[in-house]
Parts: sequence; C-alpha cells; structure tokens
Amino acid sequence: MKLRHLACSVFLLAGSVHGVAETKSSAPLASHEHDHQQQDIAFCGHKANDSAALRARAGELIQWREVAGNDDSAWQRFKILGFNDFHGQLQSRSLFGRPVGGAAVLAAYLQQESREVGGHSIIVHAGDHVGASPPVSALLQDEPSITFLNMLANKHCSLVPAAGSRQRINEPSARATGASAKTPLCNVVGTLGNHEFDEGVGELTRLLNGGNHPDGPFLQDIYQGSAVPYVNANVFNIATGKPLLAPYNIKLVGGVRVAFIGAVLQETPSIVTPSGVAGVEFIDEAEAINRLVPELQRKGIRAIVVTIHQGARQRSYGGATESEQQDLSGPIADIVNRLDSEIDIVVSGHAHGFTNQLVSNAEGKEILITQAFSRGTAYADIDVAIDPRSGDIVEKSARIITTWADVEPGLSPDPAIAGMTQQAVASVALLVNQVIGNAAQDITRTANSAGESALGNLIADAQRKAMATDIALMNPGGIRADLPAGEITWGDLFTVQPFNNDLITMNLSGVQIKDLLEQQWLGQSRPRILKTSGLHYTWDASAPDGSKVVDIALASGAALEPSTLYSVTANSFIAGGGDNFSVLSEGTHRVIGAVDLDALVAYIETIEQPFNTQIEGRIQRSD
Repeated sequence: MKLRHLACSVFLLAGSVHGVAETKSSAPLASHEHDHQQQDIAFCGHKANDSAALRARAGELIQWREVAGNDDSAWQRFKILGFNDFHGQLQSRSLFGRPVGGAAVLAAYLQQESREVGGHSIIVHAGDHVGASPPVSALLQDEPSITFLNMLANKHCSLVPAAGSRQRINEPSARATGASAKTPLCNVVGTLGNHEFDEGVGELTRLLNGGNHPDGPFLQDIYQGSAVPYVNANVFNIATGKPLLAPYNIKLVGGVRVAFIGAVLQETPSIVTPSGVAGVEFIDEAEAINRLVPELQRKGIRAIVVTIHQGARQRSYGGATESEQQDLSGPIADIVNRLDSEIDIVVSGHAHGFTNQLVSNAEGKEILITQAFSRGTAYADIDVAIDPRSGDIVEKSARIITTWADVEPGLSPDPAIAGMTQQAVASVALLVNQVIGNAAQDITRTANSAGESALGNLIADAQRKAMATDIALMNPGGIRADLPAGEITWGDLFTVQPFNNDLITMNLSGVQIKDLLEQQWLGQSRPRILKTSGLHYTWDASAPDGSKVVDIALASGAALEPSTLYSVTANSFIAGGGDNFSVLSEGTHRVIGAVDLDALVAYIETIEQPFNTQIEGRIQRSD
C-alpha cells in the first residue's frame, strides 16, 4: 500500500455572535509585546513558533466594524469556526504537558460554539486535512479523517446527490458545473492543501467521492466518501481546461447568502511528488479568486470568505497601541494585498502557526485573516455580522482558541467520533505496537546551526545501508517527528517517516553533487539542509547563494572529485525534483529499491541495542 503523506487543514461554522467586546472602527482591539519564550515545534516540514504564552495571546480578540454607532438591530450575526492542517490527527496529543486536540475533542468545542449561537453555523477547513497523518489515519488511507468531517456535518450535508442529479457533489461533472453551490444549508465546506495531492488526483477523487481502495475495505464497506463539499478555484485539469473542483460554495445564513472560495498555494508542484500533480495545473491564487468576484456580484452576493492553504506565522498583534505594527509576511501577504475589496475574511493554513490580524489590501480594505496552528489543537472563532440591506459583512472579529482536553468542553469529547477513532486505533494496533528497538536517549530532528540533526543522520545511514551506495541524502521536511527514549515501535517509526517513499539510487558526478548542495539555498523559500550519510561538507553563511558550499569530502576523508561518478540514494520525492532539488532528477542509472520506512525499520533491527545516534559534524558551518 502506498500510504498517504502526513498533512495540514481548516473548518468553519456560522451563527449569531456572543460575548463580543466593545468595538472600535477599523482597528484591532488588542495588542501585545512580542513573546520571548517561544518553543520551536516542527510539523509537516514547517518549523512553527509555539508556546503556552503564545497560545494565550492567540486567544485575544481582534475586531473590526464598518461604521461605529450604526444601528445593528437588523444585522444577521453568525459564526465561522476555522481549523487548518488537521493531518489526520484523530487522537489527542500532549502540548506543554497538557492533553490537547483529537477529533472528538475538537468536535466538542465546535459543537458547543454552534449551540451557543443557535446552530447558525458554517464549518470550513483550509486544506491538508489528510496526508502526513499518524498511522491511525494513514494506514486506513485517511478515510477515518474524512469520516470525521462527515460526522461534524449536519443533515443538509449529504452523500445523496441534489434533486434532479445523479452525481455526488464532488464528482468531476458536478465540479465542472459548480454543483457545490446546491448545498447552501450544509454547515461544512473544505478546500485542498498540498498534501491532498500526495497520491495523485485519482486517489484524491476516490477519497472525496467514495469507493474502496485496492487495499480496503477499512472501516466502511463500501467507503462512502465526503458528504461535505470541497472547493478550489486555482487548480485546473490540463486536458479539459476545467477546474478540478467547484471554485466556490454558497451558504445561506439567515436568508443572506455568503460565498466561500477555496484555493491552494500555487507552488504545490514544487513540494509534492511530481506524479501527485500529474494532469493538473496550479494558477495564481489571487487572480483565480478575484475573477470569481464579478460572477458572485451578479448573483447578488457581497459577503465573501476565502479559505486558502497558504499562510504566515504571527508572534503578537499589530494593534493600535503597538509602536511597531507587525506586517504579514511571506506569499500570503502578496496574495492578500492583491485580493479584491469584496473579500472580507481569509481563513488560512499551511504555515502551522497562528494568525489573527487585520491586513489592508492594495485599496486599503481591511481583511481579517486567521490561522489556527495545526493538527486540531486550535480553531479560529470568528464572529461575523451582515447587514441584510447591503448583503455585505459589516462586523468581524476573531480569536484563536486552543482545544485543551483537560477542561470543558474538551472533557466531554463527542462520543460517536471517539468511538470511530477507537475503532480505527484497534484496526491498526497489531502493526503499530510492534517493538522494533530501544533508544538509549531521545533522538530528535532538532538541527544545529549547520543544519545537521541526530535523527537525520540515523535516517540517512539507514537509507545508505539499504541501497549500498556511496552517499545518501534525506530532505528535512520528510522527518515528521522525534524518537523518544525507550522502546521504539513500528508506529513511532511510521510517525517519523509516514510518506512511504521509494528509495532510488542514481549516479551523480562530483560537479552535480556540488550543484545539488547549492540548491539547499537556491530557489528556496527558506534553507532546506539535506541530511547526509557518506558525505561531509562545510558551508559559508556569508557567501552568496550558489557559492556557499566548500570542502566537500566522502566519509572516508577523500575529497569529492568533480568528474567522478558517485552512487547516491534519495527518496522518490526529492529524486523527482521535489523541494526544488532539480539536480537529483538528472541522475543516471536509476534503480528503485526499498521503501524508506522499511529501510529504517530494518536498520534499527540490525544495530546494537539500545541504539543511539548523535550529531557528528557531518555538516559544518563557517560565518
């Protein structure tokens, strides 16, 4: 079975506002000093700043109102609850020594919010709901995570097609006609993240539309697919020129229509295995979103929300009393800057951090943008008001709430979802609980200033031994968790390497290897330092990109010869040019070998126990 990659996602709810603080026109209500006690936590290839203090600050309210003092008695108030980058995290986990998240706990929070606003609610997720998932979801092809969405959905979200149609809401011909607009009373809508493409468009389609996987059935026979609509505006079928999914979903809130437009980062092909995005193209996010605005305006819709798998990280607020207002950074800043002024709210993801900020577009329109960390450990509690006379959003506020499982409503997890999760746990327990080895101490992916990590060394050594090559190279984004001291189970190793990438050997010249190492900086949004086995080198932090790497040698100490061919092992993701390591796609005499996880399991089983791996100085840095 080719297991789905671990990933990142979002959800939304609508209903009348409760407990809103005093408003101020066009200005946030809270500001804080920068948090100086950050904890770096890496998820899904991202290193996100997180701390208990930051979680508390994320819960502070940011608010905007169109005109202070307006008569608001006729306004239709509702709530949007957004979560992102769920990554199949069905079970609760520990954060700062406290239990947090899990599907049943997250559901309890969302359900309480919905009850408090009289059920006027809409749920939206911003992609990476599946992929890069723990074994409890990934070993079952992430079907339980889609089932979780279905269990959050109300009776209007149905697997049964709309009247007069014989198609499901996510089937190709339904997508082409925008059929998701036929589900206005369904309380859930989602969009795609990069990880939804991990196993290609065919598997993505099956996951949404139903049908058993070749290795199934799993918890359902026959697997029913998604009962909730997925939307995306910027992914197109190359052969037909048509959108992969309906670009937007129209919801009905108290008689007022609200449109939700979906998008995924345009750079998805650079961070997904090439086979995963075969047959589709990704266009500019802002352009794709903006060109839908006139169509929605013709329908009389003024209230527009974007759910997008792209984002930034925030440490504190840019409030009116803060001397240096924080600017939104990264690709999402450019997207928001270019959004049409009809866009009111952006629910974002991908960065695995928190965002709760009012950001002005190029025309000065203040757009509320949120992101709720990742893995179901938080959600964006967004209160919204629409003036029915204009149909536009006139008030919006948000706070990011952490889903602690040791306080209410987390102490009362949804029983049905908890039962489904336990069923999934039981179905994979025999394999997941198999003991593979014993670690003498924690072995972590935490890198030193040069970019070397103990766990990276272990994985690279395992891959080099499995393929018997001169060199092995491992991408940092493929190392998804640390190994704790003590007994190491198959499930622990799967959580570290969940992608089930094939290992591929190839021949590269010394010149090509030098060029490859330079690509750790060239064309990257941030440095991506490969983990090495059989190769030592030094890089100069002060040198320009393209000339950083010096003193390259084999593990034996012999210098790397420019014209000599060396055998190199890499996983199939980067071997195909993933993470912009295009030199690896030039390798000759390519041979497909073991699966990366199998290589790691076999290696640990054969080394002396208890085992240990340390940073050895394979990568050096000079300043």
